[in-house]
Amino acid sequence: MINSLKINQLIQIKGKPYVCKVCNSAFIHQSNLNTHFRIHTNEKPYACEVCGKTFAQSGNLKSHLLTHSKVKPHVCEVCNKTFARTDHLKTHLLTHSKEKPYSCKVCRKTFSQIGHLISHLRIHSKEKPFACDVCGRTFSRSENLKSHLRTHSKEKPYTCEECNKTFGGISNLKSHLFTHSKEKPHACEICDEKFARKSYLKSHLLIHSKEKPHTCEVCNKTFARKDSLKYHLFTHLEEKLYPCEVCSKTYARSGDLKNHLLTHSAEKPYACEVCNKTFTRSSILKSHLLTHTKEKPYSCDVCSKAYRDRLNLKRHLSVHS
Repeated sequence: MINSLKINQLIQIKGKPYVCKVCNSAFIHQSNLNTHFRIHTNEKPYACEVCGKTFAQSGNLKSHLLTHSKVKPHVCEVCNKTFARTDHLKTHLLTHSKEKPYSCKVCRKTFSQIGHLISHLRIHSKEKPFACDVCGRTFSRSENLKSHLRTHSKEKPYTCEECNKTFGGISNLKSHLFTHSKEKPHACEICDEKFARKSYLKSHLLIHSKEKPHTCEVCNKTFARKDSLKYHLFTHLEEKLYPCEVCSKTYARSGDLKNHLLTHSAEKPYACEVCNKTFTRSSILKSHLLTHTKEKPYSCDVCSKAYRDRLNLKRHLSVHS
């Protein structure tokens, strides 16, 4: 594991000596760093005269004003898609070139944008610098915090153009759109099974490869997926450090205790934006969403049987043990 203070050493910053101590973004000039730092202090001195929205940088205000004029002057020469800002066009062009110039020195994974690399490095450092002021929950990425804050504000800025249903997150809107199109663009080249999301296809491909690169250091059992290994490790962990103060039930992980406490409060803060059913845990909501897409992304490493959620897969694995 790497220390968050060493993240700077893992990013090759050429000619950018001024580094933000909060998120490790680097800049050529001190003035650029000062302007950037307003993101973290929430100082927003530039206000839109049309809608009153405020911004930390004058450039962001200028870009925002284009949302009122609907002007998108920057055109992709490959697919003719238009953008309001040149930096958005530059980022988009990387989807055509497939270029990923930024490499993680820990695991060698490559990225098309420096921001994506910085976010990825927090996986190794375990750093979560973005905290929710309402409930204290922390996140490794500012985008994840923004999406989380909508669970408190109930804001739903993303609208489906087919049925006008609104959503709190862009990923939820994308999942919903499959209920209209039934589109599953990611196809397995071996068996032609199709999936709505690329991550589901990646999990499915492990069925064919039989590769199990993740090994338990206690009993040497191997697993195809890292999350399967993590769950397996708790079978070796006898000590349960987190007791419930209501019923005295104990848990090995603090996250499991938090989920259990919801059974006492009857609170169900996670709502399905397709059918409005509510759930105590975000993981249960994610599994439920698959009932709308009809997908089964969790497959058994032994017999290849597939399930919609990880819990049913775990129950099935006991058949083999």
